[in-house]
Amino acid sequence: MTGSDASASFRLAYVPGATPAKWVRIWNERLPDVPLDLVQVPAAEVAEALRGGAADAGIVRLPVDRTYFSAIPLYTETTVVIVPKDHLVTAVDEVSVADLADEVVLHPLDDVLGWKRPPGEEAFERPATTGDAVELVAAGVGLLVVPQSLARLHHRRDLTYRPVTDAPQSSIALCWPEEAHTDLVEHFIGIVRGRTVNSSRGRAPARPEEQSRGKERRAEAADTRRKPAAGGKTGGKASGKTSGKADGRTGQASGRSGRAGGPAARNRRGGSGGSGGGRSGGRGRPGRGA
Repeated sequence: MTGSDASASFRLAYVPGATPAKWVRIWNERLPDVPLDLVQVPAAEVAEALRGGAADAGIVRLPVDRTYFSAIPLYTETTVVIVPKDHLVTAVDEVSVADLADEVVLHPLDDVLGWKRPPGEEAFERPATTGDAVELVAAGVGLLVVPQSLARLHHRRDLTYRPVTDAPQSSIALCWPEEAHTDLVEHFIGIVRGRTVNSSRGRAPARPEEQSRGKERRAEAADTRRKPAAGGKTGGKASGKTSGKADGRTGQASGRSGRAGGPAARNRRGGSGGSGGGRSGGRGRPGRGA
């Protein structure tokens, strides 16, 4: 990326028929502190407006001078013929250029389809603008072949249109001077291409110290997951199991010792005074011979 943001706003030129409203809305959501100014420019003048710095980028009709401009094609429009609502063409869903051979087809001076020669019969004179040509269609002077967006832009209740299957088409592109590829231009490119707000492109990279702190925090979090705290669930279970087993073994050993030593202890308490004395001594009562 080259260049820098020379102003606190972003100026977007657009040709008649182009509809940048969706992209403008997303821009306002993501960059609320950077106003986006729309500048409508006739298709024949948009290149000069961009060269002269009247706009930072433009929604234009191709072709453009690719030695000076960078361009991203966006979409190609359907070409239609505008006719009065009671015209025979309205009886079909679409027409071909050959179907217009017997019709007067108007060719305005701001035509964007680049006809070498429009179909049908030539009108007495060329209208100055597409808007003027639409008025002549309404007056019954002839028909007009244009991109669909221009037919919608100049909509009238007494006119309608039908697709022309084999007519030239007009493609729309995002365009900017190659030497003026600024951060704001890159932001708008991201919006047009559908990048999410978290996309790394067009965002300033983190400083080295921030990257280092981030790595340390991630390492500490990983250590915590691998090493449970002392006295926690694992330590408690291990300690309880070990202590319980040891106490159980000690109790069993004591019980066996008591059972084994019982008779011997009674004999020792009775002394050597015979079996009677032993029994008396064991019971704690005086002997018979006393």
